[in-house]
Amino acid sequence: MKTISESVSIPKADGFRMPGEFEPQSRVWMGWPHRTDTWSFGAKPAQRQYAAVARAIAEFTPVTMCVNQVDYANAKAVFEEDENIQVVEMTTDDAWFRDTCATFVVNDAGEVRANHWHFNAYGGFENGLYFPWDKDEQIAVKVAELAGARTYRPDDMILEGGSITVDGEGTVITTDMCLLDPGRTASATGLEPWSEELRAYMEDHLKAYLGCEKVIWVKDGIDPEETNGHIDDVATFIKPGVVACIWTDDPDYPFYNECHAAYETLSNAVDAKGRKLKVYKLPMPVKPLFMTQEACDSIDIDENAEPRVADEPLIASYMNYLVTNHGVIVPQYGDENDDLAVRTLQDIYDAEWGEGVYKAVGVKSEQVVYGGGNIHCITQQQPSGGR
Repeated sequence: MKTISESVSIPKADGFRMPGEFEPQSRVWMGWPHRTDTWSFGAKPAQRQYAAVARAIAEFTPVTMCVNQVDYANAKAVFEEDENIQVVEMTTDDAWFRDTCATFVVNDAGEVRANHWHFNAYGGFENGLYFPWDKDEQIAVKVAELAGARTYRPDDMILEGGSITVDGEGTVITTDMCLLDPGRTASATGLEPWSEELRAYMEDHLKAYLGCEKVIWVKDGIDPEETNGHIDDVATFIKPGVVACIWTDDPDYPFYNECHAAYETLSNAVDAKGRKLKVYKLPMPVKPLFMTQEACDSIDIDENAEPRVADEPLIASYMNYLVTNHGVIVPQYGDENDDLAVRTLQDIYDAEWGEGVYKAVGVKSEQVVYGGGNIHCITQQQPSGGR
């Protein structure tokens, strides 16, 4: 089996770990949407919601918005009065910074470094979503440079930030559906997709580059056609030993089986510290979200991009929220469960961290869902380096 070279510097050996999202952050990074073959109506509705998300985050944490040169003047004007939002010019292919931005790691001395994963647009030539992706492949190293962080670069590991969630104490949760997919690391290493050899390879690398000891595998995500099952639509750590998982009681709901299977897996899981996980249920929207035909028709047709159709349910999960310092930024869809999702998360964080430590804030994000992601997908936190 392929192994990590002992001569290569890696985060775990250097004393670095990926902190949990609930640990202190110095900044959140985002990218400005612009692809007219991804975003409806020339990306303008998506840009408005990206701006609203950025402003919600900026109440708790500074934001840096990375913008293509052609959009720079407009984006600068959009955020002219937002003192806590910085706009910088950076060339991107698309705007999914959870997956293309650096994944930061810290050590006990407070030093921050960055993992620069390989990126191939969610599957490369096997089952990727767009081409080319070479500019997105460079985002992590550019952001690390701006952050003043030294980078790590695994040889053959293709990974997106939305495919992992960590507790900062040695445990990572991910999915078979994504990490063992033929279009990811299997394509770069020659290892057989879905094989135990590939699973062992990924565990070895996740532990080495995230500073972890234990990998918990959830079988399936809920978006096989988009990200091939990212965990950030399904579950996340609230704090060490405590997770939230998507849930529905409706057996006719499109993701009913995935919700229940993930909940069962996590309820029976033990973390790196030997704790059995405490699992909260976070409801799904009452009704699946669909694009309008008008919105679909407004998207440019491109043979290198995944088409949008009006009769397929979109991946509208409240789990795809962002924790940033004392804020919990929650997706909203105009669904009757919108308020319930905010209240549920507020109650969970109050119960686990104490009342008043976190504030749950809802932000409309259906336009982001139209593009294939959500609030967590479009953001990447930079830790401040302290617990």
